[in-house]
Amino acid sequence: MRDDVLELLWEGLRQTLYMLVWSSLFAIIIGLILGIALVVTEKGNILEARLIHKVVSLMINGIRSIPFIILIVLLLPVARWVIGTTLGPTAAIVSLSIGAAPFLGRIVESALKEVALGKIEAAKSFGASPLQIIFRVLIPEALPALVRSLTIAVIAITELTAVAGAIGAGGLGSLAIRFGYQRFREDIMFATVITIILLVQFIQWTGDYISRSISRKRYKLE
Repeated sequence: MRDDVLELLWEGLRQTLYMLVWSSLFAIIIGLILGIALVVTEKGNILEARLIHKVVSLMINGIRSIPFIILIVLLLPVARWVIGTTLGPTAAIVSLSIGAAPFLGRIVESALKEVALGKIEAAKSFGASPLQIIFRVLIPEALPALVRSLTIAVIAITELTAVAGAIGAGGLGSLAIRFGYQRFREDIMFATVITIILLVQFIQWTGDYISRSISRKRYKLE
């Protein structure tokens, strides 16, 4: 592979990883908050609040219904307000985080609902507070499922970075479009696709390994 291709590929990978790490971090934090809020405020749960549950649910559904390429454009003023520009990987982090957080919220909700209600009721009978139930029962019990869910979300964010590249975010997506497609450089297109595939496979393998490790440790303790 030619040196110029390797140089372009490395720069695109560096920008993609930069967007992926930071947007995943922010999206996971927001998504966990949303997912936990959805579970604990639903009818019959530890912090039942139907109005809050409905508002959060509608907000998540509303954002998720907007195609990501349109959401990026809608969030450009937010990116300009936060960091002063709408171009580059840093600006894309704003859109990626906000765009991925609702999706994360739903899969976190799904993972937390796998926890048996009997364990929550047992914790309540021992006088555990809502925060103790959340951090000592819900999250620990759902941890393997949460790791698998978060792995899926990080892979989805990886795909979204390629979409963000179409509007000036940089990264592997931009490289594939600007050089591979527009300049008919099949070598760059092929190298970019292979790099993205390897990155996704690495993320999936890492998530599966962590999830299996947690499950094995729990099995041994039981």
